[in-house]
Amino acid sequence: MSADHGGRPAEELGATAVGGAHPRLRAARLALWLIAAVLAARQVAVVLATPRGERLTDLETWLGADGVLHVTGSLYDSTRFTGTPFGGLVLKPLTRAAEQALGWGWTFGTLLLVVALGLIAARALPQPVGRRTALLAAPVAVSLLMLSLPVRNTLWLGQTSIMPVLLVLLGCFVAHGQRLSGLLIGVAAALQPTLLLFAPLLWFTGRRRAALAAGATFAAGTGIAWAVMPHDSHRYWVHHMAGAGLGGPADDLGNQSLHGALLRLGLNGPPEVALFLVLGAAVAVLALRRAVRHFRDGQLLLAVAVTGCAAIVVSPTAWQHQLLWVLLTVVGRAGRRASDRYVWPATVVMVMTLPAKMLLPNMTTLAPLRDNVVLLAALAAATAVPFLSRTSPYYRSPLPAQYAPAVPSRFRHVPVLPFLRRVLTRPNLLLELLLIRVTYAAYSQVRLAATGGSNSAGRAEAEEHGAQIHALERALRIDIEHWANHTAAGIDWLREFFDYYYTSFHFAVPLAVLAVLYWRRPADYRWARSALGITTLLALAGFWLYPLAPPRLMPALGFIDTVHGVQDFSQPDYGTLTALTNQYAAMPSLHFGWSLWCGVVIAVVARGRWVKALGAVHPLLTAVAIVVTGNHWVLDAVGGAVVVGVGFGLGYLLTGPRPAVADRGGAAVSEETGRSVSAGR
Repeated sequence: MSADHGGRPAEELGATAVGGAHPRLRAARLALWLIAAVLAARQVAVVLATPRGERLTDLETWLGADGVLHVTGSLYDSTRFTGTPFGGLVLKPLTRAAEQALGWGWTFGTLLLVVALGLIAARALPQPVGRRTALLAAPVAVSLLMLSLPVRNTLWLGQTSIMPVLLVLLGCFVAHGQRLSGLLIGVAAALQPTLLLFAPLLWFTGRRRAALAAGATFAAGTGIAWAVMPHDSHRYWVHHMAGAGLGGPADDLGNQSLHGALLRLGLNGPPEVALFLVLGAAVAVLALRRAVRHFRDGQLLLAVAVTGCAAIVVSPTAWQHQLLWVLLTVVGRAGRRASDRYVWPATVVMVMTLPAKMLLPNMTTLAPLRDNVVLLAALAAATAVPFLSRTSPYYRSPLPAQYAPAVPSRFRHVPVLPFLRRVLTRPNLLLELLLIRVTYAAYSQVRLAATGGSNSAGRAEAEEHGAQIHALERALRIDIEHWANHTAAGIDWLREFFDYYYTSFHFAVPLAVLAVLYWRRPADYRWARSALGITTLLALAGFWLYPLAPPRLMPALGFIDTVHGVQDFSQPDYGTLTALTNQYAAMPSLHFGWSLWCGVVIAVVARGRWVKALGAVHPLLTAVAIVVTGNHWVLDAVGGAVVVGVGFGLGYLLTGPRPAVADRGGAAVSEETGRSVSAGR
């Protein structure tokens, strides 16, 4: 099963690629290995810097006062042990050696297993592999593993769940001879029973001797454990495998199996068990058929990953540290267009490295998706994602993107990055939504962290900066906030209008502009989105470097908070996002900055004069709203205008003038030259 199906040994290709590598590729490879080393060092530092009682807590299952090493009765009388009896039998003596070096030895040993896993996965890529891929695959694989939630949890908790994955990969890609291959996979299945799904994969791909060896090893290991520990074996195979669970509750969010999802949806008892068995059997059959097809196509690593994802789905419990199989599916290629090629890898990397709350908003209607996001990724990989065959003409040559002709710049050295060519075709919607959501979640976290993670942290500094801004405005004679705030507060309809405008249009208008551009003007969408992204990053730097109290949070100045009402500063109430919003992220004002971005984009892109005028009204109304509601100083709006200008300016500097724009009919017209060009050129 370790043979190459591309007609050329992986080792030979890799050696050739490395030997004739371009100096830039060698430098990139070295840089990536340095990144992997930094990530590994960071993980070690985080684990070892944590107090003894808070790190490697799952090792206490073995080494603690009530751990496996110190109990004389059942394995399951210890704290949180959920492994198989065979796992307890084999790992118990091995773990005694770790008792004297609980932190360093276990952590570095786990890191070595992760590196080995990455190296084997990089070696197992389907052939033929290009020079760049051969050079960069190993450090990229190790870095992704270090960033993944399963590995981070394994290092933090002291888990052993990397071992079954590594044993399967060793059996499939390193072991020589079918018997040794089957032996390794059988041991992995004895540690994690649903990995026995690899036995039928071996059987149906013609490696029947390996399949029999895997089954015999699994049976032997389980039988020996049953003979030595009959009570524990009965408890595991009858009690646990029937769905009752060991350790944490089976419906816990950490259990990303189909059984856990059905329990979270409210099903239980015999109906849930019956549905789980039926759906699990269907997933196993479909996944194995797909895995066999990928194996015969020469994509053995993808076949192994798909089978591993099926093992996650059909397991009674699949805790987060056992979910590395999903990450391995990034090797599959899906999508005929070049713009679609990165959707699946990006989705997998996000799912496996980011918390679910960053991927999906904290909304009740989205809870079933958010709570089961890793399970859904495993289910999609096992049964639904249309991975391309190596015989497909799109496998190595997807349909290329359409590019706009380069527009000459007025400046000699612009663009600075000429290789960032202007794409005319519409980007993939799913990938865009994921990136927007993750970017906004990161923006929210950084925005909150700018004052120490709470509204009370940094209050004194923010109020000091507020006094500085107020004094500067008085010197410039533009301190109109108090007059405007009290004037609007005294007129009910005016106060209600601007309160509504402030709270409702901040997100609605930019999202509407992005949606229209995405559908009608894809090239302009990319141009506008880049400017918006740069603007927001610059604003985050401002929030971090200069936390600023807005007028409504300067109690000595007598401002009225027309939106939230009078506040108790010891227990503020700013609505549902009180605990997640930094109230001192005022300079620059993104309320005004985003509205000005909308106005500029509409003025540039729109054809009708009335639409351009409407676009100009929005930032004007927003500027009034942020002042009269007491949420910003006038200079905050000036700061917002500056970051918007820099955002568009940096976009121009890096990638050159705005591209030729493709209309719905497929023609493109250069805004600079007025020439009509073919969108497909």
